Amino acid sequence: MSTGDGDGWVTCALGHRHWGIYGAAGLLLRTAEQIVLQHRAPWSHHGDTWGLPGGARDSLESAIDAAVREAAEEAGIDGADVLVTGVHVVDHGGWAYATVLAEPVAPVEPASTSAESIEVRWHRIADVADLPLHPGFAASWPVLAPMWPARVVIVDVANVVGSRPDGWWSDRIGATRRLYDDVSRWASAGLPADRLPGAGPASCLPRVGFVIEGAARDAPLRTDPRIEVVRAAGSGDDAIVDAVRRTPKAVVVTADRQLRDRVCALGAIVYGPRWLLDELGR
Repeated sequence: MSTGDGDGWVTCALGHRHWGIYGAAGLLLRTAEQIVLQHRAPWSHHGDTWGLPGGARDSLESAIDAAVREAAEEAGIDGADVLVTGVHVVDHGGWAYATVLAEPVAPVEPASTSAESIEVRWHRIADVADLPLHPGFAASWPVLAPMWPARVVIVDVANVVGSRPDGWWSDRIGATRRLYDDVSRWASAGLPADRLPGAGPASCLPRVGFVIEGAARDAPLRTDPRIEVVRAAGSGDDAIVDAVRRTPKAVVVTADRQLRDRVCALGAIVYGPRWLLDELGR
């Protein structure tokens, strides 16, 4: 629930007047073909233009929390139906706007649910540039558009688990579960763009492909909407190659040289297990 303590006008270091004492945030929800846009009411700031559902951040509110809350208030979008994949910030000095990038994980039917909107609906990506856009969104769209789809980190679990002599061989299922839990926390917390190749100028909350095989294949793992668990019936390497074929922006974590060659030929970026283990603080 919003406290509303962020409502108010401020002037940034560039001399522009902005809404949001503590900055503002908006939700960019899109698929390959469509994006949710809000037709702003004529009386609002930059009224009668199309932009993202969003608004002022409260003092104790993260950018993600603010964007998801505003999308629920203004567009009837349930936060449980979206998966946040990144945050892009434009900082004017003394005021900043955060675009929260997200993908639907369930059917989303946006609608105008506040007086601030004339209409909220899905638009074709190809039509966005032809709309009368909010000036801030118009300036950011050329940067934001290429950020879809989100990076996907595909983990060769057997290779990562086996990269350290920590006794994993005595409890492969336990080692697999511990790695899964660590990866889940890491991906949900997000990481700066410079720590994930090709993420673009935005912090990233990546999707993860978690490929398990052999004795660990039946490991019981809790559900995380950010992680797709692939239980390889045969070769784990083949399952990883298949996953890369389906993934436009794949980062594969493995030290297997033959697998590296196979996935690099498909356009994937490859990091060794040490990169992921360092990210996890191991």
